[in-house]
Amino acid sequence: MKSTYRAVVALLSFMAISVGSADAAGPVAFLSNMKGDVAVDGDTRPVLLVELASGQKIVVGKDANAAVMYITSGKEFVLKGPGEYVVKDAEVAATSGAQPTARTTEWRASNKVLGQVAQTASASVRMRSIAQPKADTGPKLLFPTQGAVATLTPTFRWRADESSKAQAEFVLRAAGQDKPVQQAKVAGDSYKAHWRFFKSAKLKPDTEYTWTVTTNGEEVGTATFRTLSADDIRLLDKRRPSDKADFSDRLYFTLMLQDMGAVQEAQESWAKLAEERTDLPELAAFGK
Repeated sequence: MKSTYRAVVALLSFMAISVGSADAAGPVAFLSNMKGDVAVDGDTRPVLLVELASGQKIVVGKDANAAVMYITSGKEFVLKGPGEYVVKDAEVAATSGAQPTARTTEWRASNKVLGQVAQTASASVRMRSIAQPKADTGPKLLFPTQGAVATLTPTFRWRADESSKAQAEFVLRAAGQDKPVQQAKVAGDSYKAHWRFFKSAKLKPDTEYTWTVTTNGEEVGTATFRTLSADDIRLLDKRRPSDKADFSDRLYFTLMLQDMGAVQEAQESWAKLAEERTDLPELAAFGK
């Protein structure tokens, strides 16, 4: 309950700050990480990813730290407490305490995706405050079922009837085509073709596909997705951080997935970040 309350407070503070000074001057950066006592313009619990305008003040408490990423340049500034800082057009300056540590990155985050993430999180928190929906445990397709996918070799996942031990029939077709691209009998609840052995099993970039799973003659579900372009997939593969990479890098990659339309992969990445950083309850809401 406490973490949910903190998430609500954080999201309300996000809207207050974004609609206030950040919107008035135009955001130049956003808060990309924080641990411990961090305040933005007096708000002692700013939400992660809050957009920042030139002139806003950040106070970092003792043993605390924060990171600020500039939207246009991709430059990141790490602020260590105790200290007071001011956001400028292209850098963060210290008014007291240690000077920020700067690093240049190739990451870029659009205002559009930052706004989308905030809106999704806000809606998620509002829905949880209204009612707790019943858990969805029935048979259904799980991945990929919406948006784009950032790989040409996805693992298809679904949830079948637990009482059924029958094999599932998996069928994948390109949009508008009757002949299946792939078809298989599957024991279990996932399928990944032997991509290394059969080149024909690999999907094509920038192509829409529809897949269906049936068990015992009953359809589990049908879903449509689209593969990203070859250029986008190459860029994502190049930028993909390891599981041991800095939190900020994994957060930026998640935003990149979201910006490219790989919604479900972004949701899974948000969930992993939320498990790691329980001190940032808004992370779980970002992936809803």
